[in-house]
Amino acid sequence: MRPENDPSLDAAYALKTPQDSKRLYAEWADTYDREFAASSDYILHHHVAHRFAGAGGIGPVLDVGAGTGLLAEALAPLISAEIDGTDISPEMLQRARVKGLYRHLFTGDLTRTLPVQNGTYAGITSSGTFTNGHVGPDAFDELLRITAPDGLIVLSINAQHFSDAGFAKKIDSIQAQITDLSLQEVLIYGTAATGDHKDDTALIACFRKA
Repeated sequence: MRPENDPSLDAAYALKTPQDSKRLYAEWADTYDREFAASSDYILHHHVAHRFAGAGGIGPVLDVGAGTGLLAEALAPLISAEIDGTDISPEMLQRARVKGLYRHLFTGDLTRTLPVQNGTYAGITSSGTFTNGHVGPDAFDELLRITAPDGLIVLSINAQHFSDAGFAKKIDSIQAQITDLSLQEVLIYGTAATGDHKDDTALIACFRKA
């Protein structure tokens, strides 16, 4: 199925509130891996995983917006680390749980305070969460709060969302709190993708907490 013809993808890009997200992903959880990830040749999680491993990321890692666990599937073969996951949808996390890749999974809303102590994680990863209709740049403050000093943060940001939602301004505002920033543009979908979204891109933001 082409990504632009998948009504769940269209609905995801049109989300307005956390409550909207909970409703959509509760309905999508059971078929997400098959009807979206596999059929659209979704590869963004692989980009994030390889960037995190290549930058020397260590655990414990928190996978933010873990969904059904696609990023953990990509990351687990690359590093030896304990991986936790959080997502706004308990139904998506239930799908992730059966894969047996996570140490701990918990529901969390990035637009609010996560149930995590300051400086808990040496690594933060996220794929597909900072995108149209989802989480904006203000969530960077919460990610920095829960990251240990010198901890590595690697996350994808949809390129259109990066431009429209003010990520550049936010990154400028946290320069004193981070080091080693890089932004790499990558394709969201692989060579088997077709249709209007096949060439969509994301920026992989990689930086350390100072």
